[in-house]
Amino acid sequence: APSTASVLITGASGTGKELVARAIHEHSKRSGKPFTPINCGSFPETILESELFGHEKGAFTGADNSRAGLFEATTGGTLFLDEISETSLSFQVKLLRVLQEQQVRRLGSNSFTPVDVRIVAATNKSLNSLLSSGQFREDLYYRISVVTIELPSLEERLEDIPLLAEHFLAQFNQRNQRQVTISEDAIRRLTSLRWPGNVRELENLIERLAIFTATGQITAQEVERERTERAGAAKGSENSASTLGGKLEEIERQEILRVLREAKGNKSLAARMLGIERKTLYEKARRLAIDLQSRPS
Repeated sequence: APSTASVLITGASGTGKELVARAIHEHSKRSGKPFTPINCGSFPETILESELFGHEKGAFTGADNSRAGLFEATTGGTLFLDEISETSLSFQVKLLRVLQEQQVRRLGSNSFTPVDVRIVAATNKSLNSLLSSGQFREDLYYRISVVTIELPSLEERLEDIPLLAEHFLAQFNQRNQRQVTISEDAIRRLTSLRWPGNVRELENLIERLAIFTATGQITAQEVERERTERAGAAKGSENSASTLGGKLEEIERQEILRVLREAKGNKSLAARMLGIERKTLYEKARRLAIDLQSRPS
């Protein structure tokens, strides 16, 4: 993909949109520069602007230092805007201006910084429907969709499973300094299964199999056993409101709320106290239904 054209990837959740975006970057002339993913639906609008465009010290409460945004940090590389359909119309105007003028202005600044970034965007919604309902700007749509890739579900492309399985296994081995392999029978078993969770489900299964394989080679029997156990666990927890996962999430939620109270609502301080990045705090707050805009009591 030597082109520098913007790419829009569409497909259901879990179909591997980030995987495709990363492959586009790695096969482009920008492969030696950063590939930076961000989920646009994980942040409130002002924080998303700060993440992408950067901010100056004092630009907003908690902005204790000046910081470059992802457009500046990714100059020369590829910026992956996942779930771009979750952005507001007002944000879309600002994003379009950056893409048109190829320069960015940090929040709280009067000066512009030139940027050279290739955009790959993704959504699991129909942008055509959002265009018709006025929820997505037509000019931005045409700016980001010079090339459009529609990803089918994994069940519609079972022939990709062997390659994907080997890819995820290679990633696991590299991260964990292991040499786990997978048998041909196991690959055949994987291609015969249903995949409602798409590529993400396959990736998670391969990682679990690699962790627990008894011999260092994933077998068809291990695939079958893992799938059976997972299906049984899912069925057993369908009507249970007090699963272990639910309890752990509530513990995590209460801990974040406690730290926010101690920090008197200062998100940057709370993130430091928790030992996580500010953007991670926002992601956790969104997942755990914590309103970061309200004053802690």
